[in-house]
Amino acid sequence: MIIGLIDVDGHNFPNLALMKISAYHKADGDTVEWWNSFKHYDIVYKAKVFTAEYTEDEQTVIDADTVIQGGTGYGLKNILPSDIEHLYPDYSLYNITDTAYGFLTRGCPRGCKFCIVGEKEGLKSYKVADLSNFWHDQKEIKLLDPNITACADCNDLLKDLAKSNAWIDFTQGVDIRFMTDEMVIYFNSIKTKMLHFAWDNYEFNTYEKLKQFRPLFKIDGRRLRVYVLTNFNTTHEQDIERVMKLRELDYDPYVMIYNKKSAPVETKHTARWVNNKLIFRKCNRFEDYVNK
Repeated sequence: MIIGLIDVDGHNFPNLALMKISAYHKADGDTVEWWNSFKHYDIVYKAKVFTAEYTEDEQTVIDADTVIQGGTGYGLKNILPSDIEHLYPDYSLYNITDTAYGFLTRGCPRGCKFCIVGEKEGLKSYKVADLSNFWHDQKEIKLLDPNITACADCNDLLKDLAKSNAWIDFTQGVDIRFMTDEMVIYFNSIKTKMLHFAWDNYEFNTYEKLKQFRPLFKIDGRRLRVYVLTNFNTTHEQDIERVMKLRELDYDPYVMIYNKKSAPVETKHTARWVNNKLIFRKCNRFEDYVNK
């Protein structure tokens, strides 16, 4: 068969599902290529992660016997069949040579209202793969797990990541509220350019955990980034308070705006102040920044 693939979101970040679909069909002897609007295909797969608010759907008429669309951009029930989900990805689809992408765990117990993971994958973090399922000695591993520290197998998984000697990018961040002293030891032994956390809601359990474990991390503060969610359920004063407390603890705050279109001007100014590190390190107070 002739298989066409469409990455609706674009090619800025590889679509893991499409790489697995490609591997499945190539193993079956099929021809797999990026969709060409001038050709006829037996099957065309459309993958879309983001909703219509962020990514428009492909509007061109598709000449194919069958069109299959999947991904959270089309709904939360669109998942890969088990025999495809556990395949080693076809990294050649995106010309990727020295980076691996994958999930060791799925699910998250938090159930945050701004996140779809709980509804899609369940309110529990659970192991779904071994590192060897998607990594074969590449220099870098981009881990897509939503909440690895909440998984009962976390210590063993962190141990495997440390043993890999690859550079690890926890792309979805690390939930410090589940952190333990033993986990910190493993994180300190993992090669990572930046370790991400999040202080999304205005509550102080996160703050207390960040404070508790900061002395144990043998990592420079500029490489300990904490996402600060704004324009969701906090006031401007609460946003600034979180930023200042993170600075005091020697973390690197980074402001995330939930909906930029509806964000007030002061929230946009806060993001520009905090996220431009040259300005943020020279200008200690938000009031000084906006009054310049």
